[in-house]
Amino acid sequence: MLDIRPTAKRNEDKNKEMLGTSVRALRRLCSSSSVSSINLIKDYTNKVTATARGTSICTCTIGAAKVEDIAASSSSCSSEPLNSEAHNENGPCACPSVAAVHVHLLRNNNKIRRRRLGDRRNNKRSTTDKDAIELALDSVVKIFTVSSSPNYFLPWQNKSQRESMAPNFFYPNNIGFVIPGKKILTNAHVVADHTFVLVRKHGSPAKYRAQVRAVGHECDLAILSVESEEFWNGVNSLELGDIPFLQEAVAVVGYPQGGDNISVTKGVVSRVEPTQYVHGATQLMAIQIDAAINPGNSGGPAIMGNKVAGVAFQNLSGAENIGYIIPVPVIKHFIAGVEESGKYVGFCSLSGVPFRNRERITFDHLVSMKKPNETAVVRVLRDGEEYEINITLRPLQPLVPVHQFDKLPSYYIFAGLVFVPLTQPYLHEYGEDWYNTSPRRLCESALREPPKRAGEQLVILSQVLMDDINAGYERLAELQVKKVNGIEVENLKHLCQLVENCSKESVRFDLDDDRVYFESIYIAKDIEWLESVC
Repeated sequence: MLDIRPTAKRNEDKNKEMLGTSVRALRRLCSSSSVSSINLIKDYTNKVTATARGTSICTCTIGAAKVEDIAASSSSCSSEPLNSEAHNENGPCACPSVAAVHVHLLRNNNKIRRRRLGDRRNNKRSTTDKDAIELALDSVVKIFTVSSSPNYFLPWQNKSQRESMAPNFFYPNNIGFVIPGKKILTNAHVVADHTFVLVRKHGSPAKYRAQVRAVGHECDLAILSVESEEFWNGVNSLELGDIPFLQEAVAVVGYPQGGDNISVTKGVVSRVEPTQYVHGATQLMAIQIDAAINPGNSGGPAIMGNKVAGVAFQNLSGAENIGYIIPVPVIKHFIAGVEESGKYVGFCSLSGVPFRNRERITFDHLVSMKKPNETAVVRVLRDGEEYEINITLRPLQPLVPVHQFDKLPSYYIFAGLVFVPLTQPYLHEYGEDWYNTSPRRLCESALREPPKRAGEQLVILSQVLMDDINAGYERLAELQVKKVNGIEVENLKHLCQLVENCSKESVRFDLDDDRVYFESIYIAKDIEWLESVC
């Protein structure tokens, strides 16, 4: 008859049958021996232990011996005391005891014992992880934000409000968590350009008004506060831990897109290195994990043990299960700066130095961990000699700002000509592919041109508002303003001063491509075509 059972099942049934044969043989052996009594105990590891009263008994493991061989060998044993050193784990036992009974173990007890021990450790670790996650659930809050971004093509007005106030299956809800000092930590992009912020505790229907106390767009972190004392009842604060090692497990808590309830995803640390922060366009330390971080996880804690290992903030587009969290050193640097000065002070900016376990980080990380106006001691080599230089550190201010949140853009209107300082958000108005669709000359200046002096701005003629006074000049747009009345323009405020203090009958604007535009200062002022927000 054909046996169609799986191989594992057939082997298990065969082992049980052989074990039953062994037990019956032992019973027959004990009934014919001089041993007064013997108890046979069978445990869940299929090990049979023979214990005798008043005599020495040996219980050992024999890898390939048969029950018949065991019975034969037991009859030839002498009555000398048990010698434990005579045990052999890989073959028949050579114990000289008269009552020695050799039991054939059908399974590898050592492997089973190790597996059981590992299960107990895993269960203990799982229990600890569950306790830590339960603690995190009492610390996280869902954040509802109403925001309105500026319209850089029409800088005197904002775009329509966008919100995440109501649960929406297709719209992500953001998250934050409570830290010591009655503060809520979240991502800066969660509250960027905010006009109204509410928070809600996990499992509670009540929403509370929150205030944004500090925002660091470079490090993508923000601190919120809630004035209502009722909100803080039953809320736990999470402690900050350390940088995790590679392959250490972390759990990310959040409200990812696709649902309204809280979600917990687990992963391990796969990389620790400086990474480009998308929101602030800066290079700071980040931790890569293989847990899914989706829209809605932003601002959520990454739990390791019972402490916070980082803050979830971005993922890798086009890749599966690759997310990034902001590590604790960056978080502590941000919080310390806010506590010392009452506001966000920024990160210093300046390839690799040893980190730990042969990992490497770029030199920028050492500088970014310093605070503005701190002094760094730098040793350099010049002509074969070593010099020590003290450098005062400060944040790097690019000629064209990379981001501009939580404030309206500056502009100046004269005779229908709209002047604005060039910023990357202005170029972003050309769409996601702004690098290819925006004016090439402006794009190159934004990405490559360094500032020559402090406070310098690249001022452009953004557009011309049609009127009789500027008829025929409507095509003069997206051009940099080089000079006003022969004086080089430093920034938008300087341009305003040059125009308003002009004592001539007309104003001359030198633009890109050697274009020149003249406008009567008196006519422009008479028709009130003069407006500025600098």
